[in-house]
Amino acid sequence: MLMKVVVALGGNALQAEGVPAAAETQLKVVRDTAVYLVDMIEKGNEIIIAHGNGPQVGRIVIQNEYAAQVTPAMPFDVCGAMSQGMIGYHIQQALRDELVKRGIKKPVATIVTQVVVDKNDKGFQNPTKPIGPFYKEEEAKKIIKEKGYAMVEDAGRGYRRVVASPKPEKIVEIETIRRLVESGQVVITVGGGGIPVIEKDDNTLEGVAAVIDKDFASEKLAEDLDVEVLMILTAVDRVAINFGKPNQKDLSTMTVEEAQRYIEEKQFAPGSMLPKVQAAVKFVKSKPGRKSIIASLGKAKEALVGKSGTIIK
Repeated sequence: MLMKVVVALGGNALQAEGVPAAAETQLKVVRDTAVYLVDMIEKGNEIIIAHGNGPQVGRIVIQNEYAAQVTPAMPFDVCGAMSQGMIGYHIQQALRDELVKRGIKKPVATIVTQVVVDKNDKGFQNPTKPIGPFYKEEEAKKIIKEKGYAMVEDAGRGYRRVVASPKPEKIVEIETIRRLVESGQVVITVGGGGIPVIEKDDNTLEGVAAVIDKDFASEKLAEDLDVEVLMILTAVDRVAINFGKPNQKDLSTMTVEEAQRYIEEKQFAPGSMLPKVQAAVKFVKSKPGRKSIIASLGKAKEALVGKSGTIIK
């Protein structure tokens, strides 16, 4: 059965580990990613693409800080917009080229997307969203002392800066996105979770220093567009419990009730698998018949037909 799918791309779809974080290397990785995305399109599925921006926006902030003596640093929300445009440009170029290569006539468009958050969201009091590169413990301590950043250990991979991560409440450009999707275009949107903005009393918008988790933004997008499937792509083939332990168990399916029990048992790492499972559960609960899939990028096509990944139902 052909489906309308919101595809949330993880960091491995945008940047390879162990190579310089340059624009050229990012584009190369994105071109590989485009192959898997067009595989799904070629089967007749309609996909809407969302993506993260943690490493990219972190590097943009660093570039701004180091150049502050030469030109004024941009606010954090502007850095988020810059990362959204940069990543969107790479994805839409790579997708367009892959579609042309296969003889598929389908326009691709990136929408610079604002997402409304609550200015009183508790996320502003407790920063949890990792951004930027990984640091060794000694480097992290130095950065904390020099810049006053909040830094946390991230799933055994090193230390990263964390910023506020409020929940998405409304996608500002949703009608534009919907019309493009209905016209048959491949839309890249809510990049990096969207540019976080608050609604002021006079109904104007104001950017805030935060990063919305791309999994929650993707879930909101999937609800608003009333798609059948939310697909969250990551670096592992399936969700696992007892991850990294001798009794690790990979899950091909997971009910909402099972997922909630595993969350209570703290089976999933915050800032890593936890928001993916939480977003997947929220989407499934939002309307009967909806399905979430958490899978690896390389097996996205197989996961869509139940041959890989973890299906949440």
